[in-house]
Amino acid sequence: MEFFEYIKNSNLSSDYLQKNITIEHLSKHCTSVDTVLEHNGERGLIYCVWGEFNVTRECISGGVRFSLLNCINNIIWSITTGHEPDSQQTVIYLSMNREHQEIDFVETMETFVADLKQGLSQL
Repeated sequence: MEFFEYIKNSNLSSDYLQKNITIEHLSKHCTSVDTVLEHNGERGLIYCVWGEFNVTRECISGGVRFSLLNCINNIIWSITTGHEPDSQQTVIYLSMNREHQEIDFVETMETFVADLKQGLSQL
């Protein structure tokens, strides 16, 4: 399953995303991340809407990607900008390796990307 949110006319640059959207600050940018329990550069431990997970962060083309390593659904999300067709738009993308899920769980994923949009829109 895939989920998208967009921030139109965003002032966020890929450089800004790569320097400032870190594991340490995830809970400041997304209310679905309750607590950052540990952070050590590109690895950490968070408690979020789905429970406690080991998380990694990678710089990718146009931004950053986060992966929940011990999640059975293999949830990942990325935050990118500077790409066509709208280089002024920030794209929040979340996916998991399941085609179907319970409605309640799908709603938590929709809320997660909406929370990220809300937090990043305030930057």
